[in-house]
Amino acid sequence: MAVHKLILDDVFEEDFCTLIAIHYTLEDYRLAYLLNKYLGISLTRNPLDLDYQNGKITYSLFEWEDSKQQTVWSLVSNVCKTEDHRQSRNESLFDSQEKITRTAYLIPEYKMVNYFLKIDNEIFFNKEKLILNNILKVPQIVTAYSIDVNQLKSKDNLIFS
Repeated sequence: MAVHKLILDDVFEEDFCTLIAIHYTLEDYRLAYLLNKYLGISLTRNPLDLDYQNGKITYSLFEWEDSKQQTVWSLVSNVCKTEDHRQSRNESLFDSQEKITRTAYLIPEYKMVNYFLKIDNEIFFNKEKLILNNILKVPQIVTAYSIDVNQLKSKDNLIFS
């Protein structure tokens, strides 16, 4: 009996994307405005945030689909802070509630990064340095740099749709 071996190397292609980490401390809508201005793009706020754990953890998401270049630009927050209130366990005259602030990260390997700009298209690998240089021209941005998506442990969190 003959043995048939299937080779699927050419069938499954990896999704090509450029990922840029951005250190920026102000509001997300201001960053989207500045990126639109300096990069000539049109990021708009997605009506639905990235939702993890049934609404307990959400990340703001701005997107723009460039139909000419067939690319999708996504600006996503890396940090989500939530507050929980719980009854204090101290026996005292007054009942008080403790406020607990928890911080969750979209990409835990990069906890210092505030935002990620993801560009879904293999064509932009050639223009990555130009895009990065234009981002670094924004005076409010502390720093920005490229990240190799294949090295990330939590790269599944970058699948938005």
